[in-house]
Amino acid sequence: MVSVLWMILLIVEKPNVSAFVTSDTSQISVSKRKLVARPTRTALSMYTEGTSRIGDSKTIPENAKSRWGTLKSPFVIQRNPPVLDVAQVGTLKVPTVGIGTISWSSDSLTQLESLELQSVVSTSYNADAAFFDTAERYGGSWKSALGGGYGETEKLTRKLLGLSAAASSMQPRLNPVVATKFTPLPWRTTAQSVVDACEESCRRLGVEQIDLYQLHMPDVVQPLSFLGMDNSKDEIYWEGLAECYNRGLVKNVGVCNYGPTLLTRCQKALSDRGVPLASNQIAYSLIGRHNGSQETLDKCQELGIQVLAYYPFAMGLLTGKYSSQSIQSMSEDALTSLTSSKKTKLEESDLKRYALGDGVTIPEGGIAPLLSVIETIAKKRGKTVAQVALNYIICKGAIPIPGARTNAQVKDNIGAMGWRLSRTEVDMLELEADKLGFGFEGAGFKRTSEKFVGYGMEKW
Repeated sequence: MVSVLWMILLIVEKPNVSAFVTSDTSQISVSKRKLVARPTRTALSMYTEGTSRIGDSKTIPENAKSRWGTLKSPFVIQRNPPVLDVAQVGTLKVPTVGIGTISWSSDSLTQLESLELQSVVSTSYNADAAFFDTAERYGGSWKSALGGGYGETEKLTRKLLGLSAAASSMQPRLNPVVATKFTPLPWRTTAQSVVDACEESCRRLGVEQIDLYQLHMPDVVQPLSFLGMDNSKDEIYWEGLAECYNRGLVKNVGVCNYGPTLLTRCQKALSDRGVPLASNQIAYSLIGRHNGSQETLDKCQELGIQVLAYYPFAMGLLTGKYSSQSIQSMSEDALTSLTSSKKTKLEESDLKRYALGDGVTIPEGGIAPLLSVIETIAKKRGKTVAQVALNYIICKGAIPIPGARTNAQVKDNIGAMGWRLSRTEVDMLELEADKLGFGFEGAGFKRTSEKFVGYGMEKW
């Protein structure tokens, strides 16, 4: 059945659209090619043999229609290599792949320093890929575990960016962008609490205006909800965001983990105060389009709100880290650094269950069939499996925010920019992902639609 569907995809007449917008705003050229399927060959075999003529690594389908929505490719400015691949977040131009900082921490207990992270920031700065997503609650793992560490990663980001700028001999074509977040807490009960937290983040980041200031999640932490005392402060926090914007403390505002309904309410509340909503950060990946994620992305595109996608690798599953050793998931150095990352035994157990299957909740073989298709596309394009996973998200109109704490990782992530999967490749990936019959829900206490808050799980 799936082979028939793949052949149908290839029979349909599809334009091969080269869409590199140069500095002189040259026109997009379109050439149509009709593909004819042969009954004895599957779409995947045709693709592997090169007879499907899906397109080369410099093909970007502009507004191509996918079965899951519109593929909205951000514009690409053609200059001397590497290509400057950018998207718009409110008033900001940012690279189409960001850098998550939740795993960042200092090598020293007394000072903010890390040679590895300095290399990460310097590489991204010099490659016009310096878009960092942090939060006030991010800090060293041991401090965070003890309830401390607030603001440490913001201060570390400031220091590393300053050192990179001072050491660079080049003026970046894209200004570095730093996004941070406000954490809803039970004792933060006023709009002024948002303003106060924003001013603290400004001081830690060393800026007068924060590029993008986000609410970290809906106000789901309700410790007295079991007594019927559920007092959501979402509208109060929206008022606080608007106040930050109108005072000039922030250039843009965004939210995280908002579904379509809450997102629509938030946008209207902010609009009534003259404030545009720039972004919504959600869990989204090739195997994480269920549980409202795809519907949320579609609603964001309808409302003109940019989606930032965390867990773009589904916590490493889509790099091949937990699967067959034969899969060329990332560059060798990047994979080595990734496999040395620290995860709890519970997280490791859950991720291996997704990767290999348990025959109960996950079919035997896990995500191996999907990884095989990703690997085929990666080999065809001369990319890594991880780069294909990131580029898929870019093709869907979102900006992936993979974590990166080593130079090898950030270099591999940068390799996902400057090219696009074809429409047929996107459809092939989605068909194979849907065949799995399950989606990624998170691992351990890190879930895609809920937060562990000490006394239990709170859902959004």
